[in-house]
Formats: sequence, structure tokens, C-alpha cells
Amino acid sequence: MKITIIGGSTGTGAQLASLAHDAGHTVTVVSRSGRAPAGVRAITGNATDPAVASEAVVGADAVVVTVGGAKGIAHQRAAVTRTVVDAMQEAGVRRLLVQSSLGAGDSGSQLPGVLGLITRVVLAKPLADHNAQEAAVTGSGLDWTLVRPTGLTDKAPAGTWQAHQVGDGGKLRGSIARGDLAACMLGILTDDSTIGKAFGVSN
Repeated sequence: MKITIIGGSTGTGAQLASLAHDAGHTVTVVSRSGRAPAGVRAITGNATDPAVASEAVVGADAVVVTVGGAKGIAHQRAAVTRTVVDAMQEAGVRRLLVQSSLGAGDSGSQLPGVLGLITRVVLAKPLADHNAQEAAVTGSGLDWTLVRPTGLTDKAPAGTWQAHQVGDGGKLRGSIARGDLAACMLGILTDDSTIGKAFGVSN
């Protein structure tokens, strides 16, 4: 599979790029820094630029968005995602996987006790960005999946995780190792039963 990762120079995106490459996939990473794991094609640029997004997605079998916020820029995640969606629609690329955050949409209900309320208050601004991002995804008409991780850590991967949809009764813990989230996302890319669904994910 040819996989393009938008925002894959560090964090979860970089770990996903490495896992996908090691699994035999052809991987392209787009970032402003131009950094990428060994063996992975790198495109340097801002994915809010339609030309950069177009170059990145043409020929891909799947596109993953793992971008974070940008200092001083409101709704950076949403802006990147909208540009990528437009490029995918233009190029005829269908499969889209986007990393959002638990607390976006109605997913705060998946957190135990008062943690959901605290999350919505403390992370109000980034969650507003994620809500706009998710709206761009769910309205895209593409074959999308959303993952909403709890707090991300750099701990060693446990090799296991929980993934729940809102309404299935599952509660999630407070964190997940980036390596486990990356492994979860790689599995989702090859599982068509996840299309059109949003999953809260934690260890």
C-alpha cells in the first residue's frame, strides 16, 4: 500500500511511518521540517498549501493526517485537513484516516467520571480545532475513519489498546503510548469495517 502521512516528522505520525515502512508499505511523509524516518520519502512544505497537498496525495492508496496545532495559528488542524480533503477529492484518492482527540464531538462521554468535563474545559481551544477538523472529514464523502486518542505519552508500547465507539458502553483510560496508537492506526488502514466510524483509543 502507498501511504501518505501528513505531519509525520515526529510523534505518532513518525512512529506510524516507521511501522508502515517496516511492514513493507511505501510511505511518504509531509512536514514543514522535511524530516522523515529512514527509508521514507519526505516532502517539505506546509500542507495548507494546495500544491504541497496535491503532490503528497497523488498516487496514494491512503492518506493519514496526524498534524498538531501551530503556535499563533487558530484551527491549524482543520485548515490542513480541509486542504488535504480537497486534494484527495481532486486526485480521486478515497481512504482517509485522521487523528483527532478524545473529547471532540460527543466523545467526552467515553472518559470516566469528571475527567470528561475537565478535558472539555482545559482543552477547549484545541478541541474546537478538532471539532472543525472532524466536520471537514465527516462531510468529505471520502472513506474516512477518525481516531480520538486519550492523552499521548512516549512510554514504551504495551502492544495492546482499547478502541471504542461512542455508544458502545466502553470507557477509556487517561493515556495511550504513541507507539500503540500508531499500531492501532496501521491496522485500521487495512480494515474496511472501520470506514465511516470514529474510535476513542487508549491503553
